Amino acid sequence: MKNLVLAIGLFLSLLMGNVSFSQTKRVAAAAGREEYIEVEKNVKLHVTDLGEGQPVVLIHGWPLSDEMYEYQYQYLGRKGFRVIGITLRGFGKSDKPYGRYDFDVFSDDIKVVLDQLKIKNAVMGGFSMGGAVVLHYITKYDAAHVSKLALFGAAAPSWRKREGAPYGISENDANGLIAKTMTDREDLIAGFGSAFPAKEGNISKNVEKWLESINLQASPYAITESIKALSNIDLRPELSKISIPVAIFHGVQDKLCPFEFAEELKKGIKNSHIVRFENSGHALFVEEAEKFNTALEKFARS
Repeated sequence: MKNLVLAIGLFLSLLMGNVSFSQTKRVAAAAGREEYIEVEKNVKLHVTDLGEGQPVVLIHGWPLSDEMYEYQYQYLGRKGFRVIGITLRGFGKSDKPYGRYDFDVFSDDIKVVLDQLKIKNAVMGGFSMGGAVVLHYITKYDAAHVSKLALFGAAAPSWRKREGAPYGISENDANGLIAKTMTDREDLIAGFGSAFPAKEGNISKNVEKWLESINLQASPYAITESIKALSNIDLRPELSKISIPVAIFHGVQDKLCPFEFAEELKKGIKNSHIVRFENSGHALFVEEAEKFNTALEKFARS
């Protein structure tokens, strides 16, 4: 009996030792990066953070989320870049609090994320409304964390027509769009599928559905308040304050943000150049994805 007890004890000891050994040998599979970052009390933003190397920070358009950059993550993350997509509050998987949704708030949130991630010398890019957001961020925070800026079909310098800014949407049409966000949001978003590309067939029906599904994740309140903010902001006075290199990616056939926007941005930003997407409308990041990705890579490495 004594020998049996000793044998059982030895077996259990070996068994527990093996369990302990196996647990201590586990190496974490994840890189330890946060998917959600708190920017103020009770407000967290969703962040996609992939790859290693030179940081590229991407800000989405209205009413999308950082998910729109799926094919940029896939490409740049395998080309020696750390690609960081930030979803603005009110959109996608980020928190959707009641409160302000304007360009100061968006810029403040981005600053907190980049501070927390300790980002240095990033290439920052912004699409559509996100283009206006990153322009405001650069001037408000004197290009903190950022060494280069890329604008993709930017809704800037003035999305709405006003004195001295003859391009873009009229005040009446802007007000009509704002009203539709409060009364006809689903149909409004569904209509973007045909307005995004230069022509039917430039993107597949499945890509249209994918973009629509992202758009529908946004808070109805947030999309109304943020498009109001876009209608009210005039970034023309801020352009001369930008001194870092700027690449202006724009679809020549863009029906939502006319190509003249790119030309106005080029005039106002001294160290800038235009990358023309001859076969694209507003969806240049998927209409000419290969050119978009390689041109962004080239700009980031230059």
